[in-house]
Amino acid sequence: MPYEWVRKPEGASEGSEAPFPSPTAELHLWPHRSLPRRGFAWVIAIMATFLALPLLEVLGTPLLWGLLPFVLLAGAGLWLALKRSYRDGQLIEELHLTPESIRLTRHNTRAPRQVWEANPYWVVLHLHPTEGPVPQYLTLSGAGREVELGAFLTPEERTRLHGELAQALARIRSG
Repeated sequence: MPYEWVRKPEGASEGSEAPFPSPTAELHLWPHRSLPRRGFAWVIAIMATFLALPLLEVLGTPLLWGLLPFVLLAGAGLWLALKRSYRDGQLIEELHLTPESIRLTRHNTRAPRQVWEANPYWVVLHLHPTEGPVPQYLTLSGAGREVELGAFLTPEERTRLHGELAQALARIRSG
């Protein structure tokens, strides 16, 4: 699951998993990583092998020097694309929820950090089934702004998170 509640509810044992924490909560969200570091190395090794096979046939001929720049360009392109994907995957969203405030901090990889803060009593949690850039678009409204939460999660994960966050907000508001 590419999100987790970091702070457990009071009274919860160390090994128990609660659906939401109280009275304060901390939630971390991050994009799903479909290719682990070990897989990255395998992809590069397989790509290098398959790009080297045609070069073996033309080894020692002038044609090698005509093909080599394109092979190196293809290899470098794949390497850079995967590296950028990993760098973009370092994005993290942190949601801190206390009785006094709710604060969402988005640590971007190529842009400044973004922070939104509001009073949890006045925050409205929305799950837009079809309106929005992604299905089951999850937003928080408060302090004159509406911010998205977990746009990189799957629709099922956003739906589940909506329920957990609604319960956490209700618990904070009730006392």
